[in-house]
Amino acid sequence: MRTLVTGGVRSGKSAYAEGLLDPTAPAAYLACGPTRDDADWGDRVAAHRSRRSACWTTIESTDAATAIAALSTPALVDCLGTWLTAVLDDLAAWEAPRAAWSAGLQERTEALIAAWSQSPHDLVAVTNEVGWGVVSEHRSGRIFADELGRLNQRMAAASDRVVLVAAGLPLVLKEP
Repeated sequence: MRTLVTGGVRSGKSAYAEGLLDPTAPAAYLACGPTRDDADWGDRVAAHRSRRSACWTTIESTDAATAIAALSTPALVDCLGTWLTAVLDDLAAWEAPRAAWSAGLQERTEALIAAWSQSPHDLVAVTNEVGWGVVSEHRSGRIFADELGRLNQRMAAASDRVVLVAAGLPLVLKEP
C-alpha cells in the first residue's frame, strides 16, 4: 500500500502519517530534507524525532529515490516539500532560468516516482499543500508552489491512497 498524506503546515499530517505504520514493528523513517542550522528548524526536527517509535530506523538523505529503492521494511517519507527544496537548492533553481534546471528536476522526480511505484513495502509519504491562496510575489515561492503541485499530482496518481489532513482531521481523497 502506498499512501500519500497531504495538508498545510501544522495541519497534523505528519502525526497522522506516523500513525499509519505499526509502532511495534521495524520501519524506516526517511527524513529527506536539507539540514539547517537554525533553532526553529531544530525544534521541528526534535518534535518529529520524539514521536518516532524506537523500532524505527531513521534515514536522513535527500536522495529519496535511492533510499526508497534500498528499503527492507515499510517506511515513512517525510516530507516531499523538503525533498523538493533540497533538489531545487542542489540544481541552483531559485535564480537560474527554468531551462537550466528543469531536466535535472524531471530526472530526479522520475526516479522518485519509479522507486515509490516499484517498492514492495508499504510506504507513506507526507507532503504539503501549497498555493491555495495568493500567488507569491517572489520567484522562489512561485517555483516551489508550481513544482510541488506538479509533484503532488504525480505522487497521488502513483499512490493507492491519498489523505488530506486539515486541523488534525483526515479526509480520504483516494482509496483502493
